[in-house]
Amino acid sequence: MKYFIAGMLLFTNGLFAQQAVKVNLAEYAAHPVISKNIYGHFSEHLGRCIYDGFWVDDSLQVPKKDRIRLDVVEALKKIKIPVLRWPGGCYADQYHWKDAIGTFADRKKTVNTIWGMVTDDNSFGTHEFLNLCGLLNCAPYIAGNVGTGTPEEMENWIEYLNFNGASTLTKIRQQNGRATPWNVSFWGVGNESWGCGGFMTPEYYAQLYRRYSEFCKNYPGAPLKLIASGANSEDYNWTEVVMKNIPLWRTWGISLHYYTFAGSWENKGKATGFGEAEYIHALKNCIHTEDVLNRHEAIMDKYDPEKKVALVVDEWGIWTDAEPGTNPAFLYQQNSFRDALIAATSLNIFNNHSTRVRMANLAQTINVLQALILTRKNEMLLTPTYHVFDLYKVHQDAVLIPLDFKSPLYINGRDTINAVNISASKDTAGAIHISLVNLDPKQIYPLNLAAIGTTGKTVTAQILHAASYTTINTFEQPDKVKITGFTGFKTGKDGLQVNLPALSIVVLEIK
Repeated sequence: MKYFIAGMLLFTNGLFAQQAVKVNLAEYAAHPVISKNIYGHFSEHLGRCIYDGFWVDDSLQVPKKDRIRLDVVEALKKIKIPVLRWPGGCYADQYHWKDAIGTFADRKKTVNTIWGMVTDDNSFGTHEFLNLCGLLNCAPYIAGNVGTGTPEEMENWIEYLNFNGASTLTKIRQQNGRATPWNVSFWGVGNESWGCGGFMTPEYYAQLYRRYSEFCKNYPGAPLKLIASGANSEDYNWTEVVMKNIPLWRTWGISLHYYTFAGSWENKGKATGFGEAEYIHALKNCIHTEDVLNRHEAIMDKYDPEKKVALVVDEWGIWTDAEPGTNPAFLYQQNSFRDALIAATSLNIFNNHSTRVRMANLAQTINVLQALILTRKNEMLLTPTYHVFDLYKVHQDAVLIPLDFKSPLYINGRDTINAVNISASKDTAGAIHISLVNLDPKQIYPLNLAAIGTTGKTVTAQILHAASYTTINTFEQPDKVKITGFTGFKTGKDGLQVNLPALSIVVLEIK
């Protein structure tokens, strides 16, 4: 039996006009799987992300495994975090892994010259990170040091982690408490090599990548997935040069970093207390992600038409000015409902680009930038962005349902954006999930999603919404933004009718 989904979105100067969208479910085999790794995260030695985030003082009265904070672990397990990137970021290219193995007393104390000139006692190193990933049941993604490191250093790190035979390095690993290898597959060959990772030209980096990748060895049971340091935002020349000059057969992916600003690089905008002009400007920059992906993907298609090389958006999210009164180098910002809308919109875009985008890592997990979790001593807070990942986890490793529709427009002053965005998938159990985002702060939009085969099926829905785009969760009021049940839909002979509230993120399940 063949099924299709028809969706109708209707808006012409406020009047209801109709447009149908049809998808043939019998042809799903031709459509890509939305990799679970699109829902990955990024944790750097920056501010309070690692120290006082994941890794806490022995005296802190919270559940711990060694010094790993377990309430944080449980929260991340709930959203099925698939992959975690570490130790940077910019910090990766000044990080030397041997400084942070062995007994704590023997580890080097180093200066984090990138983020605030603070001392890192290196009590959180390779073993601690991989133990954390084990607790999270997620894949580790290690960013190797190309900026101040050497091919030998990276080669040795891979051997230390992945070799199961006899060598001096594996003996040291065993003495440090790990008998068997971790078999780490995801390795970044440098980070932001165009900037903090070495201020390189793409031609120079491509030659370095060729050299480093030669010494990144596949040990038995541990095939590597190497990720080249890719472009900053709209630097399409970087992608062109690197794709042209690196050995693609030795490359699993190439990275892309794209941050959303409500203002500019110099004045990024407020995390709280912003007005509608700043709100829509941030959304406009977020939606621009799609144009950026299209152009980078077109370049990659020239050199890799079979799409074997993944586009890895391993740093993304909204970046605002640091909260007043905090260390500006620690990048601590509050997280509003606007940021949840940006996360949901970005994930819809990544889902719809899953033929090429096969990993993405939100920056960052705890207490830094667009964090999922904020901590204050023994307290822990889930941000609006966290709840988006909780809602959207249903798309992990599901088959993409491609949708075409014409969105209504949200207009404020000179800024105009699409008010509604959407992605959909079908999981291995046959359930269909449709994620809908309404960015308009005032307008409710009625949708008709007529799905043949919905008769006799169960439709349920959840919603994340707020009274204002500035709404935040605080330690005093931690549940102002949270997931609730949604009943603003009905099914009948005309299909599935949904009234999509203003400022809302809705996920429908049809099974």
